[in-house]
Amino acid sequence: GNGIRCVGKLIYEQGLVNQQILWIETTAGARKLSLQIEQETVVQVRVDMGVPEFAPLKIPVAADGNLFVEQPIVVDSIVYSVTCVSMGNPHAVLFLDGIAALNLPYLGSQIEQNPLFPNRTNVEFVQIVTPNQIRMRVWERGAGETMACGTGACAAVVAGVLTRRCARNVSVSLPGGTLEVCWEVDSGHVQMTGPVEIVFEGEIPDDKNK
Repeated sequence: GNGIRCVGKLIYEQGLVNQQILWIETTAGARKLSLQIEQETVVQVRVDMGVPEFAPLKIPVAADGNLFVEQPIVVDSIVYSVTCVSMGNPHAVLFLDGIAALNLPYLGSQIEQNPLFPNRTNVEFVQIVTPNQIRMRVWERGAGETMACGTGACAAVVAGVLTRRCARNVSVSLPGGTLEVCWEVDSGHVQMTGPVEIVFEGEIPDDKNK
């Protein structure tokens, strides 16, 4: 999600493409990017993240049925309500108050490795501010807590709509910045928009020339 926006900026500004609409093939399918350009600089990118998947076997979640919405997961005798969605990768979304105070490394890893998730899962901890604004912390499988997660932000909004906590147009505030997410009614596609900027540039030496 966030990575593909960075790719869109890079290939445009390096002159590899000159279109404002790009299609990029990923292992989760082709994704459409719309670049917002100011003075030949890509300042913002909207990505069509596709249609969310809810079937537990396709997320995957070791559960029967067509949905896995507000189902219980127990960690240290505490029952948490979890909603699962795939945005091309698995997500488990929890709606909680006071997410800033959570022991995320412990709770995130416990849920990530729960036997319900045969391929493990990303975990989103979401606090509702208003129906159009949420705060989120994310535990990414195999990586730990990260500053942001594009697919996770999309999964959080979809889960919020499914549980009637969110509207379909939501600002998602993460430690690394804010993403705008829209789950379209007609198409069923999730659109994610966010800023992009160069952080640094460098060179990797060619060991063959040493």
